[in-house]
Amino acid sequence: MNSIADGFTRAFGLMVTLDPEFLQIVFLSLQVSGTALVLATCMGLPLGAFLALRRVPLRGLALSLLNTGMGLPPVVVGLFLYLLLSRSGPLGFLALLYTPAAMIVAQTILALPIVASLSHAAIVSVDPVIRQAALTLGATPLQETLAVIKEARYAIMAGVIAGFGRVMAEVGAILVVGGNIAGYTRVMTTTIALETDKGNFELAIALGIILLGVSLVINLTLRLMQRAGRVGSAITSWA
Repeated sequence: MNSIADGFTRAFGLMVTLDPEFLQIVFLSLQVSGTALVLATCMGLPLGAFLALRRVPLRGLALSLLNTGMGLPPVVVGLFLYLLLSRSGPLGFLALLYTPAAMIVAQTILALPIVASLSHAAIVSVDPVIRQAALTLGATPLQETLAVIKEARYAIMAGVIAGFGRVMAEVGAILVVGGNIAGYTRVMTTTIALETDKGNFELAIALGIILLGVSLVINLTLRLMQRAGRVGSAITSWA
């Protein structure tokens, strides 16, 4: 019991004194996950909108693949990326293995199906009257798409935040392709696993508190987005 209390005391000490190693790990985690989320959103949102608003061949298959991708095992993603990026792999010449860039690629692959699938679901649920009104007013296909996306913005943002939650908590894929190198590719989740095995509980606890704080912010933001979406829908229906 004393060791647990001592671990928490030292953990809070690391946070209060802004320990350089602690800050470097937190900032790298946010940088990797934030970049992956931006990339996943830039690809996933247009893909989800395209599948929702356009009749294309094999759309059902594409949606099934996206829904399957939402449950991709991170370790499997890491394994395939490792095979691609290793020196003997087809992309080995890029020298990305054991770099933050490889970790970003892994997390982008994990977040992309979530953002695309939830964006598709959000856009499909928009009242068809919105599209019809846009077309009646002479909107171009792009303007029509933007009008629908604007209507579904709260649900889409909730999907993006869900993708961020997925990548922030991920450990398997980035451990495989990042290597957990101190001062270079070591992020919060991989550090917690390593330091717990080493018995260095203060750093693991401090990072765990930060992760819990991030998780709390994500959940509160999701609730606010969902509430804003319900209020917006109610106002639109009343109008």
